[in-house]
Amino acid sequence: MSKIEFTHNIEPEFEQARDEIIKSLNESKVFELEPDLERCLPVIVEPERVISFRVTWEDDKGNTRVNRGYRVQFNSAIGPYKGGLRFHPSVNLSILKFLGFEQIFKNALTGLPIGGGKGGSDFDPHDKSDNEIRRFCQAFMIELHRHIGADVDVPAGDIGVGGREIGFLYGAYKRLQQKRDFGVLTGKDTRYGLNGSFIRPEATGYGLIYFVQNMLAYMNQDIKGKLVAVSGSGNVAQFAAKKLIDLGATVMSLSDSRGALIVNDASKPFTKEDIDKIAELKVRKGSLEEIKDDRFTWLPGERPWKNVKKIDIALPCATQNEIDADDVEALVKAGCFLIAEGSNMGSTDAAVQKMEALRIAYNESVKAGKPTGLFWYSPGKASNAGGVAVSALEMAQNSQRMTWAPERVDDELNKIMTNIFNNSVDTASKYTREELGSSVKSSAQKTENTVSALPSLVQGANITGFIKVANAMKVHGDWW
Repeated sequence: MSKIEFTHNIEPEFEQARDEIIKSLNESKVFELEPDLERCLPVIVEPERVISFRVTWEDDKGNTRVNRGYRVQFNSAIGPYKGGLRFHPSVNLSILKFLGFEQIFKNALTGLPIGGGKGGSDFDPHDKSDNEIRRFCQAFMIELHRHIGADVDVPAGDIGVGGREIGFLYGAYKRLQQKRDFGVLTGKDTRYGLNGSFIRPEATGYGLIYFVQNMLAYMNQDIKGKLVAVSGSGNVAQFAAKKLIDLGATVMSLSDSRGALIVNDASKPFTKEDIDKIAELKVRKGSLEEIKDDRFTWLPGERPWKNVKKIDIALPCATQNEIDADDVEALVKAGCFLIAEGSNMGSTDAAVQKMEALRIAYNESVKAGKPTGLFWYSPGKASNAGGVAVSALEMAQNSQRMTWAPERVDDELNKIMTNIFNNSVDTASKYTREELGSSVKSSAQKTENTVSALPSLVQGANITGFIKVANAMKVHGDWW
């Protein structure tokens, strides 16, 4: 860790995210090659502003209900604060600070001019009527509208906040501000002149798969025919699964908060029709346990990782810290050689350390001329950046008063995810202290059919984002 003292055991989720960044920087040559940047650390880990407020609303029985609302405006060095709103009972300041902190570097990786922020409430939409959700969103915006704007802070959706909630929030904002500020929220509907962007619902899941394709190309592999374990069953998991099916991969699992649904026979996997049924199920707040099909086994209270017998790739797409070190061990025993996060900070610190150790062991075998134990891991800030990338493209479309064709948005998304991969690989190779050997490939060589050591995508993503934001902050006089 840096010599600078930081708090511990106060905000665990935030401290985990902060310490991961600092560890990546300290274990690299960043401060050796650019020593001035270390002075940025105590500044960049503190939010520019934290807004906390009471949300009072009326339920269907006429009762007064109260929730806590938050907006963490973490960093605006390279653009307006950008990050989602999460409505979930688990929401607290530590979780939102962790998400906002991760968002700074994720957003920087996209190459687009957006800062980092996050917000939400401990409101639980799961058991609420449409009218209750509408009333809550309107009450939430009564305070939030003072702090956001197309060039100030642009919230989007997250867990518990989908197109319906964004519509209610935007309607309230429009009435309160008495103007139609299209770019103030992203994730809007593309219908009815609401100026959303095509591919926004699909973006995180599609972007995850585009990133995985780059990882596989670097490893001389193809996604076709691969057995893939996916967790979650929301937007990210659904569209990741659909893209996998389109590309010829086999989806072996999905899950939700109540358990995991596992494919019994790889020759009878999830189909796109199954995913559509699951999407309909989730709209009406159902659970995967309602699916009765002999092709699947429902495991209540379980996650997929220890319950897939044979697997090549694992994609956590549910929530933070959903893969631990034991899960990694079980996945590797099942044949898994690639884990890429579709969720934010989807792996515990112990799991990340184990995955990085597996990657290093493989690199040592490559240098010895006997490659064995192939394994590579991508953190969420790199592989799940597709959602915020298309949100930024939605902002661009709103500024132009235009809506781009789906094909154009999808093409831009693919390019952004490829650039994130390329920059992460090349930055890791430049700044790592690990001896990668002379055969390590650059991003420009990734399609060459040669065996290469695998740079750390954890270090690559963290360092790429940090250097960009830290230098912008110095130009603005935020540190000196």
